[in-house]
Amino acid sequence: MELAAAQAAVMMFLLSSLILSAVKAAEDFDGASILLRKSQSPVAGLCAQLIEPSGFPCSEHKTQTKDGFILGLQRVSSSSGNLRRQRGPPVLLIHGLFMAGDAWFLDNPNQSLGFILANRDFDVWVGNVRGTRWCHGHVSLSEKDREFWDWSWQDYALYDVREMIRYIYTVTNSRVFVIGHSQGTIISLAALTQPDIVEMVGAAALLCPITYLNHITARLPLRLVKMHLDQVFLAMGIHELNFKSDWCTRIMDMMCDGHVDCGDLLTSVIGKNCCFNSSRIDFYLEYEPHPTSTMNLNHLFQMIREGTFAMYNHGRWKNMWHYGQLKPPKFDLSRIPSSLPLWRGYGGNDALADITDLQHTLKELRSKPDLLYLENYGHLDFLVSTRSKEDVYDKMLAFFNSLEHLAVVTD
Repeated sequence: MELAAAQAAVMMFLLSSLILSAVKAAEDFDGASILLRKSQSPVAGLCAQLIEPSGFPCSEHKTQTKDGFILGLQRVSSSSGNLRRQRGPPVLLIHGLFMAGDAWFLDNPNQSLGFILANRDFDVWVGNVRGTRWCHGHVSLSEKDREFWDWSWQDYALYDVREMIRYIYTVTNSRVFVIGHSQGTIISLAALTQPDIVEMVGAAALLCPITYLNHITARLPLRLVKMHLDQVFLAMGIHELNFKSDWCTRIMDMMCDGHVDCGDLLTSVIGKNCCFNSSRIDFYLEYEPHPTSTMNLNHLFQMIREGTFAMYNHGRWKNMWHYGQLKPPKFDLSRIPSSLPLWRGYGGNDALADITDLQHTLKELRSKPDLLYLENYGHLDFLVSTRSKEDVYDKMLAFFNSLEHLAVVTD
């Protein structure tokens, strides 16, 4: 690919990713200009910046993965209670791609799942994977080091989620209920195939559940996969994808200014959304998007190309060095115990969590999850819909309430 074409492809991808994270579909959207005004990283922690101002007690926690990343966790209590008197079981919230733990608190307390769980007396723990702004770096690497970004979603699953669950399990002496959205479901299911992780989990609820991606219908991601844009990024030496950096926002501002219809990109990236709260876009962009690694994007695009739910493909000979075999090992969904209760919410307008791929996953699981299907819901409606409490969260919480006894650890 010629350099000019590669640069044009990079510009297109950066803009599309902004739209994915910003959740704005109005035709008058000027995403890059808004992002330029919101490009400064938060100074205070997530508790002080977003959760406590809404009247909810919150404490900051840190824990270290086995490969040296220092993760940030927040623990949230009911607005009428305190952190020392939690009555419900612990719940870990695992966010999606280009997001972090703030994604669960972006609307008012009556609509945001994190606040709703806390007010229902669950012991809410907010997860933030490596590379996001609520995490705290690495014990020896700097974010400027290439090696800092040498990971994909399998490392989220095998290191980050493992350590989050272990930490919560140790602090609370209770099995953890897990809730994931989008990429958070990929890493949750991969983690649950590991026996030492799943034994610390009481149940899991998955919003827009993804494992296989070979039937997605989202037009722009499919185009970018065909262009091998992820490999272009790696060839150009771009290891961190940070859409709040100055150069990224300048590119996106230029692309929105007469080169691309910014208002139509959301639908082309993730499909139609019926009910998300577009009036809060300026507020959303104070927090989103968060960084991720180019290798992570490459791994997700591999899933689309190869039709597998497997570890990162380094290439045949590097796979031999990493895995002892020419192809990367698959995550075996049949290893998730049939005794683990699972709940899944999915929508008919979701162009990423496709129903055909969902059915593929269901055939590989040993259990039969509880399913909620909403025909008019899209990928973002499960997170920021104005009706998500009534349509989704009340039903999911009824599932969890029936299982509270599973959180109790017996000696």
